[in-house]
Amino acid sequence: MFVDTAKVNLKAGKGGNGAVSFRREIYIPKGGPDGGDGGKGGDIVFRADKDTNTLIDFRFTPILTAEDGKAGSGSRSAGRSGKDLVVEVPIGTVVRRDGEVIADLTKDGETAIIAKGGDGGFGNAHFKSSTRQAPIIAEVGEPGEEFEAEIELKLLADVGLVGLPNAGKSTFLSVVSNAKPEIANYPFTTITPNLGVATIDGRDLLIADIPGLIEGASEGKGLGHAFLRHVDRTAVLLHLVDVYNNDAGEAYKTIRGELEKYEDLGSRFEIVALTKCEGVDQEIIEMQTAAILAVNPEAKVFTISAAAHTGLTELLRELAELVAENRKQKAEEVEVFEEEEELPTIALSPEAVKTSWKVEKIDDKFVVTGEKIEKFARRTDLGNYASVNRLRDIMKKLGIRAELTSLGAEPDSIISIADKEFTLVEDW
Repeated sequence: MFVDTAKVNLKAGKGGNGAVSFRREIYIPKGGPDGGDGGKGGDIVFRADKDTNTLIDFRFTPILTAEDGKAGSGSRSAGRSGKDLVVEVPIGTVVRRDGEVIADLTKDGETAIIAKGGDGGFGNAHFKSSTRQAPIIAEVGEPGEEFEAEIELKLLADVGLVGLPNAGKSTFLSVVSNAKPEIANYPFTTITPNLGVATIDGRDLLIADIPGLIEGASEGKGLGHAFLRHVDRTAVLLHLVDVYNNDAGEAYKTIRGELEKYEDLGSRFEIVALTKCEGVDQEIIEMQTAAILAVNPEAKVFTISAAAHTGLTELLRELAELVAENRKQKAEEVEVFEEEEELPTIALSPEAVKTSWKVEKIDDKFVVTGEKIEKFARRTDLGNYASVNRLRDIMKKLGIRAELTSLGAEPDSIISIADKEFTLVEDW
């Protein structure tokens, strides 16, 4: 079963807790703190695999969970890190979080960390100082990232076959490549994309047969909306038009209109081929060609017959040339992008540093947000008085305490950071 979209709940591993421990050995009465750090939680990693071609496994495994890190222990022994969960996905997989693309895997073996495991907490050995000889502070491990990911498969092909249903796409693919798609003389025979490799002059072309499009496909009619995404990744579009169509120009115009409505497909390299031309009078072929050129005077129109194996070599050679040209353009775009990335950056001003956190009063709580302070809060053990006081000290150094006071915070006011809540105390 071909599945090209899925939703899955991801839960990366939680970091292990740091340990509170003191060295206790004979003849060493004051060995000092030796609590080890907790291990890092496992990441959830997606890896592109050329032998995987569908997202069907996500339908049966809607929840992916990585291993938690282990807690630290005495003798400065760190906890073991949780194992990463590595998931094989098809080449061309796009992963989104809240609508934003967080990974786009386009090469075999390419990997991306989709959900990061939480860091392990520090043990009390980290908190020894000249003024704090016996710290009872240890951090708890951070929770791993947890969210619902939207996964989409966009086939990666050199050439995408488009056209109205029954235009001869499957027959063409079966003749020029090693693919064996279902073929019959009725519309919508193809209901899932098919891939095949055609070889011409020693060059391989990966060709995708996209299910037939109809007018309104870009708005979700017919099969088009579900599969237009697969055309998005192709370097060149091969637009097949049935020579027996009542009006080849109108058929061509219909599909062109749908492609132009879907992202930037209207500007993609394109070749048009009249199909099923065996035994057709030259006069009819010229008439249908003229109808297509009336819609797009710059169209390159070929006449072929997959059944009779005529016109295929010339067409494949032209496709190979356009694919090579597309790859050259893509390489040049990457070079320009890399040059732009080398532009000098501007350092943050002291005023900008302050904006790394924010305090808001929401109902009866003071909510503090900011990447750095939230990280400290997640690693704070609220059940440990010394650990909470450490968090308060950090807030003071960052200027958050002064901001809270200016906003009217009282000793018993509730402070909320990273979903952890505690109150201000009188000696703060």
